[in-house]
Amino acid sequence: MDRLIPRPQFLENLIKFREVDVIKVVTGVRRCGKSTLFVLYMEYLKSTGIDESQIVHINLEDMGMEHLHNYKALNEFLLSKLQKDKMTYIFIDEVGRCVGFEKAVDSIYIKRNTDVYVTGSNADLLSGEIATLLSGRYVEIKMLPFSFAEYYEANSNKDKNQAFASYMNIGSFPVVVSQLKSDMELSDQYLEGIYNTIIIKDVVTRKGVSDVGLLKNIVKFLSSNIGSSISVANITDYINKSGRKITQKTVDKYVKALMNSFLFYNVERYNIKGKNLLKTLGKYYIIDTGLRNHLLSSSNSDMGHQIENIVYLELLRRGYRVNIGKIDEKEIDFIAVKQHTKEYYQVAMTALDESVRARELSPLQRVSDNYPKYLLTLDFITGDNEGIKQLNLIDWLLR
Repeated sequence: MDRLIPRPQFLENLIKFREVDVIKVVTGVRRCGKSTLFVLYMEYLKSTGIDESQIVHINLEDMGMEHLHNYKALNEFLLSKLQKDKMTYIFIDEVGRCVGFEKAVDSIYIKRNTDVYVTGSNADLLSGEIATLLSGRYVEIKMLPFSFAEYYEANSNKDKNQAFASYMNIGSFPVVVSQLKSDMELSDQYLEGIYNTIIIKDVVTRKGVSDVGLLKNIVKFLSSNIGSSISVANITDYINKSGRKITQKTVDKYVKALMNSFLFYNVERYNIKGKNLLKTLGKYYIIDTGLRNHLLSSSNSDMGHQIENIVYLELLRRGYRVNIGKIDEKEIDFIAVKQHTKEYYQVAMTALDESVRARELSPLQRVSDNYPKYLLTLDFITGDNEGIKQLNLIDWLLR
């Protein structure tokens, strides 16, 4: 096995909840490292003196585990593995493959001396009746592919600017970095495999999508317009103009399915003065810029929005809730909120030109509160603009 690259942020989260009386649910897009996180955590448990017999690990996508795709069979199997008078740590990958899994998970969870961890690649895992049954009994740990800091740590190229260009171009999926060594051709093939798996397993099969061609057209439209204000109506008009006749209801269904698979994220606009969310013209960001470049066969298009996409995902990694800010007729790229703190971010390729810098700073200058405000660019010039800190984007990602 290749050396496992540490994921300290997520590993520390699992350690923090060790033996806490909740089900630990790790969610995230396929191949973002959920199974590897379990392996890292199991190694940690062993290092603290936990015996191998106390650890049960199954992957329900393994064909050898198909007999456990029924909740009764899964429950009986797990019961047979419980250790008498010892804590049993139970890890179930892709638990959603088991029909009625929540009944088995809840049944095992209420047994004495059990500590339960599961993963899933679809947001539906914690929706509807499932959320009702498990209400108050689980904590969700949202996992993402590599941050740039993780990528840089694992990459042999220590020129941070070259490493960032590669990160933006090829992307952040762990296998691309740790095993394919950012090889362009191999990475392209791997990303195509991830994309097809997400489309077929997590969207078409799970949601009963009948028109795969339409679905892929929507994916390409969203990929081409990351960071732009768009609506379901915009997407519908675009498709209808191409000769297809489709309703907004169908487009909305397909877009929600893509978000449930964690392929895209929708970010709502927030009226700073009115202090309310605006339901129109949000923005969409993709899970990985490398995947976007693969889908569009281009790594140079709209680099400004690509770095904006990277900043959005980094804010999520750091535990923020993120919205787009609207103040008067101007827009702030991101309002990031965590507990009792708030931060404002503008993101630009460069602000060396005085008119560009003035344009980027203007929305932040209109915000009257005293929360931190940042302008992130790829410029080497940093500094303070009347309380607004201008930072180098790459350094910000590495801190």
